[in-house]
Amino acid sequence: MAALLRFKSPVGRVLPSPPSPTPQNVTTVSNWTLIRRMLGLAWAYRWGCIKVLLLQICLLSFGLMGLGLFGLGVDTIRYHIDPTSKAPEYPLGLQPPADNPAFTVSAIAVSILVLALLRGWLTYVYTLASNYLVQAEIVVDLRAQVYSKLQRISFRFFDSNETGSIINRVTGDVQNVRLFVDGVILQTVVLILSLSVYLFYMLHIHVQLTIACLASTPFLGFLTWIYMGKVRPASLKTRELSDTLVRRLSENIQGIQVVKGFAREAEEIDKFAEANRHVREQQNWTFWLTSVFSPLISFIPQFNMVVLLCYGGYLLTRDPSFTLGQGIIVFAGLLRQFEAQVTNIATIANSAQQSLTGAQRVFEILDAPVDIKSKPDAVRLRRAEGALRFENVSFGYRAEEPVLQDIDFEVPAGSIIAITGATGAGKSTLLSLLPRFYDPDQGRVLLDGVDLRDMEVDDLRHSIGLVFQESFLFSNTVAANIAFGNPKATQEQIERAARIASAHDFIMELPEGYDTILGERGNGLSGGQRQRLAIARAILLDPPILLLDDPTAAIDPETEHEILEAMQSAMQNRTSFVVAHRLSTLRRADRVLVLEHGRIVESGTPDELARTSKLYRAAAKIQIPDEESMRLLGMDLEEVAA
Repeated sequence: MAALLRFKSPVGRVLPSPPSPTPQNVTTVSNWTLIRRMLGLAWAYRWGCIKVLLLQICLLSFGLMGLGLFGLGVDTIRYHIDPTSKAPEYPLGLQPPADNPAFTVSAIAVSILVLALLRGWLTYVYTLASNYLVQAEIVVDLRAQVYSKLQRISFRFFDSNETGSIINRVTGDVQNVRLFVDGVILQTVVLILSLSVYLFYMLHIHVQLTIACLASTPFLGFLTWIYMGKVRPASLKTRELSDTLVRRLSENIQGIQVVKGFAREAEEIDKFAEANRHVREQQNWTFWLTSVFSPLISFIPQFNMVVLLCYGGYLLTRDPSFTLGQGIIVFAGLLRQFEAQVTNIATIANSAQQSLTGAQRVFEILDAPVDIKSKPDAVRLRRAEGALRFENVSFGYRAEEPVLQDIDFEVPAGSIIAITGATGAGKSTLLSLLPRFYDPDQGRVLLDGVDLRDMEVDDLRHSIGLVFQESFLFSNTVAANIAFGNPKATQEQIERAARIASAHDFIMELPEGYDTILGERGNGLSGGQRQRLAIARAILLDPPILLLDDPTAAIDPETEHEILEAMQSAMQNRTSFVVAHRLSTLRRADRVLVLEHGRIVESGTPDELARTSKLYRAAAKIQIPDEESMRLLGMDLEEVAA
């Protein structure tokens, strides 16, 4: 019979193992702290930033030169039409021939064309340099840093953050952080430089006109300050809702068989639509803020143009030194450019808010403590013998909810230890302490007499082979999956591990044998085949310690027999821990530990527990065929007992 061995808690309490991921509480960090961090990021790429800024300065200079030449051309034409008007002032003290205005105007036109061509070429160079800086350097490097940190931080971070949230941080939030460089820092420097140049140029043309046209500008600062205070919380809420949306999509894809099996497609569509609606509504609020802010700051420049027409027209008729070309036309162009830069404040402010929101989420990963790491004087582990001891170990995923309490036992090298107990008793948690996925809150775990916390982490984990209840396979070849822990393994070593795991025969039946590309998560293989590949992957390293976390759960009897044979071969001459519920697995152990509420309540050999343990005997009876089943199978009690 393939019934599962289960222990029922007398009080019905189930301990978490581990707690399901829930969105982590976001710790608010001040804007100035985040800005300083991102300024430090920009400083790391200062030469690329300087290059982009120099190109921007050249573009700004060429634009001003073209505008000035256009005004000069207008004044030249007007002067030759009306000699009583003010003579144009040529740059660099140049004096073109007075009797050939066509030549002068043509020269000015050609100069404007040359400047336009140069500016077009510089724009091309600037675009390449800017995109290379932010996309090929900053984004790639920052994403690699985040990914690298994710490989090193402890499981506690993954326990408290949803998969969708983590994926969003590595993708969208990293893009928002780089936006601070090209969309905030560089644009702010260009903004300040441009406004300064335009302001100086306008003051040079006419001081009173400049003051009149820009009198309303301080009001923009007030509007921007209000806008930034409202947009950041809205942006942060949008990212949180996006995380929820991605999580729902991810769960639906991974659980599509369950959804279809229970005919819940319509309900799932409604749930996704609801999550999508929440994101849309929150984004609409953000868009509404932006749409209100943008017209307000756009209205002010238009008002300034009205002032220019009125006051500038008055000066043109009253002040002989104020010209049409280098006066009103150039001033209008400068005012337009000034207004464009002022209008860009809204875009920069919006980019800043997106960057601050993304930066907080990215830096939460980069600043996450690495709880599990090697000490500077860590003991290097060459080849462990496999003797283990738990000394009064207690552990909990949360301080107020202990999962393991006062665990104390010793395991001689080469022993096979089976761990059984009710769901939530702490079986998998106990195994997770051996490769230091977590460290005990109290007590210690010793390997060959050395505290695991004093060992080099990589050496320790290379000494342990792991097979999980649901083994994960990568979208790669069969050989690459088996050799995941040792990519330099030879084909002979890979095939030897596969034979020990009873996987070689079915691998050779695959279309390309060991070179067959597996689908996502091993799609296309049976559960037993995936488990045997996982066992082969675990023993390829020839580890002295083997951890098997209920590898025969939820499989048919024939597949169970195949996996048990593979396990028996794999566990030879190794210290092995097996989490199991089935008697067929438990009876192969040298010693069985029974866990209840995170404590070892019984311990002994399978035969001893069969005689003395009420829990063990009660669970064993569940797996004994009933009288009707025995009659149908032609069995008697003597056969069952045997």
